[in-house]
Amino acid sequence: MKKCLSLFAFLKAALSKAIVSKVTVLKVVLLSLLALSLSACASLEVESKKRFSEVSNQVWQEYQGSNPFTSKAEDADSLAGTLPDLSPSGIKAKQQKLAKWISEIKQFETAVLSEQDQINQQTLLHRLQNEYDQIVYKGHYIPLTSEGGFHTSLAFLPSSTKLKSKQDIEFYLQRLSAFGVYFDQNIAWMREGIKTGYTQPKVVLEGYEQSIDGLVAIEPEQSVFYQPFTNIDFLSVDEQQQVQNRAKQVITETVNAAYISFRTFMLEEYIPAAKNDIAFKTVPNGIEFYKNRVKHYTTIDMSVDEIHQLGLSEVARIRAEMEKVIAKTGFDGSFSDFLSYLRTDPAFYATTPKQLLMEASFIAKKMDAQLPKLFNVLPRTPYGVAPVPAHIAPKYTTGRYISASSDTDAGYYWVNTYALDRRPLYELEALTLHEAVPGHHLQISLTQELKDTPKYRSSYYISAFGEGWGLYSEWLGLEVGFYQDPYSNFGRLTYEMWRALRLVVDTGMHMKGWTRQQAIDLMTENSALSAHNIQTEVDRYISWPAQALSYKIGEITIKRLRKKAESMLGNDFDVREFHNQVLKNGSVTLSQLERQIQRYIDARLQKQKLQDSTN
Repeated sequence: MKKCLSLFAFLKAALSKAIVSKVTVLKVVLLSLLALSLSACASLEVESKKRFSEVSNQVWQEYQGSNPFTSKAEDADSLAGTLPDLSPSGIKAKQQKLAKWISEIKQFETAVLSEQDQINQQTLLHRLQNEYDQIVYKGHYIPLTSEGGFHTSLAFLPSSTKLKSKQDIEFYLQRLSAFGVYFDQNIAWMREGIKTGYTQPKVVLEGYEQSIDGLVAIEPEQSVFYQPFTNIDFLSVDEQQQVQNRAKQVITETVNAAYISFRTFMLEEYIPAAKNDIAFKTVPNGIEFYKNRVKHYTTIDMSVDEIHQLGLSEVARIRAEMEKVIAKTGFDGSFSDFLSYLRTDPAFYATTPKQLLMEASFIAKKMDAQLPKLFNVLPRTPYGVAPVPAHIAPKYTTGRYISASSDTDAGYYWVNTYALDRRPLYELEALTLHEAVPGHHLQISLTQELKDTPKYRSSYYISAFGEGWGLYSEWLGLEVGFYQDPYSNFGRLTYEMWRALRLVVDTGMHMKGWTRQQAIDLMTENSALSAHNIQTEVDRYISWPAQALSYKIGEITIKRLRKKAESMLGNDFDVREFHNQVLKNGSVTLSQLERQIQRYIDARLQKQKLQDSTN
């Protein structure tokens, strides 16, 4: 294809010379050859598109079929009744498959693919390369973060499991029966981590047993894993009883036993042996892996030093804005005094979980009414507001969006109602706009609802894009009447400061020798986040290197592109169309976002030029 395009360019240049020299015969010959080259290029482009579609779809089918969580029950060799094979041979086989799939997708020259196939290729490679890199750098040695791990991820199985047939029931029971082996395999790798000094830092594991205890039910019917068995009305009463008795036995003898064994391992073996320092650079190949994670999460080429300095400059800028907002409140005291006032005055906190949920729901519905002013395309998927599940709430973040698992489900904006004195109301507008609308719910739902888009793309989430959009969405509230209360606006700035501080403390702790206390102090001195939230967040950054860098870098990119579009298009700029252009291709890398916004600007300018020429 590249040779075809080169030939076309050569003939076009030769024709221009012939026209200038007025050589008629040569012009005829070159025109004929030019037409033939155009036809050949077009045929090759069609063939390339067809071939890429065939290969990428085959790769995706093989990928899904090899993953127990996406394997189809109706397939002859279905893995729907299993859990991932984390044995050494299983890990090796997965790595070999990933290498094969990456090679097959990379064989296509990006330049000759259509715009949509370029995005498809880039997305699929981003997805596959991440899993390959995780194996290369032995990410399976640390299958947990400060928030949770493989053991808490399994707790999402029941909500995504629909028992509609006897085969579904058998697969789910088989999967529950596999918990013992799956836990043992994870523990085996964690023991390898202990041997090689590749563990989570001890400090982030304090109280970790809480994330395990909530998943052990003394009464098996109270277990989260029992829930799917409460809705099997297609069976007779006797059959239901038999199935439910089997489920109770598996939960008691296998599921609970696996969690209890893991709890013992964590308390008696892993945590005592965990490393004392917090820097990721001190684990084997940690410096290289951290740089790899920076590239994965930001999707752009920025050095650690560049990111650190960007964070410092953003902290200074936002701090100045915060000082102006404090002046508007009439508060008499220092910046530190104001933060202390916000953290300690009961007026800024809900007194019951219901009050917090009602406040969040009201803000969400208020924003729903403003969406048509900002968007010309809205998702059909609805969303609800619900508390973070009790078994994970103590070490969980303040809020989170959980996307719909099927087209019969809604998305959910989770609000953490644990420890209400740590969930300030002045942050709730920013949190809601980020997690619900116009943030994650709107963006993720639109991606899931994309037409004529492969599933590997519509089901994928690129952190720099998604989290950048979430932070941009907080700022959008200013344009539709939110943050009228200066305390709420200070809460918004606190959230923006929070993301800027991440650039500093994440790079600082992992690569520049910062201590955990330095990070806590910097965040305490520059934001109104509660002490509990700050500690939870810092531990998250320690245990999940580089992920937190994606938010601010993504937001800065979106804001910069909007400013560029506004400047170049002038009165022709339409914020609703701009948002459509940002979101229309789903979750993309920031380099792709740059390209699609530039194409949008160029197309609008060309249209303006044509209109001007006809007037």
